[in-house]
Amino acid sequence: MKLLIDFFPIILFFAAFKAWGIYAATAVAIVATIVQIAYLRFKTGKVETMQWVSLGVIVVFGGATLLAHDENFIKWKPTVLYWLMGGALLVGLVLFKKNFIKSLMGAQMQLPDSVWNTLNWAWTGFFAVMGVLNLWVAFNFDTDTWVNFKMFGGIGLMLAFVVGQALYLGRYLKEPEQNTAAKDSSHE
Repeated sequence: MKLLIDFFPIILFFAAFKAWGIYAATAVAIVATIVQIAYLRFKTGKVETMQWVSLGVIVVFGGATLLAHDENFIKWKPTVLYWLMGGALLVGLVLFKKNFIKSLMGAQMQLPDSVWNTLNWAWTGFFAVMGVLNLWVAFNFDTDTWVNFKMFGGIGLMLAFVVGQALYLGRYLKEPEQNTAAKDSSHE
């Protein structure tokens, strides 16, 4: 359910673009993101910082697209969001000596600090590359191709990155003690 909520604005943007074009899709994305934030606030009482940032970016760049009637603004939106996320990870690690990936995921798994740092750098690099890739597609192909890339290419690359990360992490994760003990006693 959380995944659907996270991708709700992107899915609606894609559908609206296919039905009515870039300007209607941009308006739909703005409204969908506002609804998403309102739903999360009502349902959980909490909205994550990056969700607020995402709302601000879509309102600013989507609003500029609609006001100037220039689709180039909305094409910059994913890049700005990627670079803000990557920049936050970089600044956190370099300036504040704080690993935000560890802060987000540390309660779910125990990893050596060197692995947490590798993950932080990997996500920083991923976001930097995704920002550049978005701009390359946005300004070297037609808008239809960019929207398809945003929907399928961006999500596909994110999924591939997460799967690669899971494979990398697999060698560092240990089974919980009780499961290991239960397996050992069943082999006797």
